[in-house]
Amino acid sequence: HLVDWYHATEHLATAARLLYDQDKAARDEWYQEQQRCLFVGEAAAIAAHLEACAAEKSPAVADALEAEAGYFANNQTRMAYQEQQLAGYPIGSGMVESGCKQFKARFDGPGMRWSRSGAERLLPIRAAVMSQGFDAAWEQAYHLPLN
Repeated sequence: HLVDWYHATEHLATAARLLYDQDKAARDEWYQEQQRCLFVGEAAAIAAHLEACAAEKSPAVADALEAEAGYFANNQTRMAYQEQQLAGYPIGSGMVESGCKQFKARFDGPGMRWSRSGAERLLPIRAAVMSQGFDAAWEQAYHLPLN
């Protein structure tokens, strides 16, 4: 399992705002550097850095930084982005989330109501249509041998 890249970088952006609230240039530079570190698997180093920075901040900012540090520390084993990308796996969930939205749009239109059994029967058909596999699935399911 991999933590979604977009969600992980959102946590970096939050930490950057906490560290460099008024200095956009420093905030952007820090964010870019930490993004590179995160990609190559250095989530533990990011967590340690945030913990160290928290010691120098006000209690409210320190608490927020410690929460972000905890996020990276707790998920570091699920943040092997470079390794996963090199293996050919996606590091973001955008493709899956988009597919879910398309399914929802088809099954949740105005005036549409589905029983559970009806939806369960149609979901495989919708999946076949969306993956351009409907014709092959139809042919396999309903091909009658010639007499």
